[in-house]
Amino acid sequence: MELILNPWPWYVSGPLIAAVLALLLYFGKTFGMSSNLSTFCAIAGGGRYTNFFKFNWREQTWNLMVVLGAIIGGYLATHFLSNDSPIDLNPTTVAELQALGFNNAGAALMPKEIFSWEAVWTLKGLLILVIGGLLIGFGTRYAGGCTSGHAITGLSSLQKPSLIAVIGFFIGGLIMTNFILPLIF
Repeated sequence: MELILNPWPWYVSGPLIAAVLALLLYFGKTFGMSSNLSTFCAIAGGGRYTNFFKFNWREQTWNLMVVLGAIIGGYLATHFLSNDSPIDLNPTTVAELQALGFNNAGAALMPKEIFSWEAVWTLKGLLILVIGGLLIGFGTRYAGGCTSGHAITGLSSLQKPSLIAVIGFFIGGLIMTNFILPLIF
């Protein structure tokens, strides 16, 4: 039997995120998903190939709990906190997405034209995954962290590099959405 609840409102989830962040800052830890990938690469022996992965990964094992939490949280969210109600999108946004080829804009959180197995196994889908993955990997390394690390930990601890990175993330997102995505679809 599946228990379906509505997602938590921002005024519940926001303070919970802030509380977790306060605890991390109190214990001198930082939050960021790209740190987990670095730790996995170090565990797998990436330090034999590049100095970037030469660090004591055992000191970062606590951070792997973030991965476990994301997996468990994702499972709980999709199986117990989700409902099939359509997303309330602006009609102009729906029309623009339909013009790009997204037939069921707003029907699901993630469009099936990109996030389905059928889409992945097309040439366009594979190119989006490979090129997008390389760009995200390069950007994360170049910026010294990912969006979650800079936007949540970096901004809350008033780090100027994180502010610059977050501004860059938003500019990149606007360019992608308004100029590159229409060329792809």
